Amino acid sequence: MNDDFAGSDALAALGARMDRTNELLQRMLAEVAKTPSTHAIFVDAGYLYAAAGRLVAGTEDRRAFDLDAEGLIEALIDRARTIFADSRLLRVYWYDGARRRIHTAEQQSIAELPDVKVRLGNLNANNQQKGVDSLIRSDLESLARHRAISDAALIGGDEDLVSAVEAAQGYGARVHLWGIEAPEGRNQAEPLLWEVDSQRTFDLEFFKPYVSRRTAASYEASAGARPTREDVRFVGAQIAAQWLGARGREALADLLPGHPYLPGPVDQDLLVEAEGLLQYSLRGQADLRRALRDGFWGHLQAQY
Repeated sequence: MNDDFAGSDALAALGARMDRTNELLQRMLAEVAKTPSTHAIFVDAGYLYAAAGRLVAGTEDRRAFDLDAEGLIEALIDRARTIFADSRLLRVYWYDGARRRIHTAEQQSIAELPDVKVRLGNLNANNQQKGVDSLIRSDLESLARHRAISDAALIGGDEDLVSAVEAAQGYGARVHLWGIEAPEGRNQAEPLLWEVDSQRTFDLEFFKPYVSRRTAASYEASAGARPTREDVRFVGAQIAAQWLGARGREALADLLPGHPYLPGPVDQDLLVEAEGLLQYSLRGQADLRRALRDGFWGHLQAQY
């Protein structure tokens, strides 16, 4: 009889523990459901310059073409917003090489962009990047381990990135490989393609607005006095008024949810038109580019 009572007590205690465990699991699931998804973009700049240069300008030599990194980064953010529709951006990680890890002027201007973190490896005597892959792995693994991201968009092609992908996936993050169309063959390692959760390739039309061969520029930055931020902001507002008059309020309603970012094509048109009005190049002028967008957005929001 005593054994029967003891067995009943043990079953009751086990049932109570199971109930508590289920309750804890339900609370955890409820917290997870309330936590918004977060994504980040990881850019191996060495791969991006080489592949985009080859695709658009026919060369991998950085000295032979200009890359509008700011415009391209905004286009990538805009594309990620579409792909990860129910997710927020953590930031863009931009990995590049530099002598003694000292920022070049171009890398410094990229580092000053909002939502962008520049991480530098070293450059050896042959201008080869060293340490970039390990930086990518370290960041991917750390962010995934701390549940800071649920999705990672990785722009790269080196087989050495496989370990970075595996590390992030081991902590539950999904890794999406973004590539650049290759004129011939492939520019991404097959083992890397096999390991990721999804793949996507950006074509010539995507990169055309942001890569151009170096020729005599239409508007040299040194050709005239540098405009003030107020001058550029005024031009941005002027272009916004023309844009709104040509497209109407329906187009404005589509644009506002993306604030403070502009879709790539709109941002590129804004840049080209502003340079024409100012007769001054805004390429590599991060502060003036921001002033231009501020003026554009300021006018549109005042009219909404």
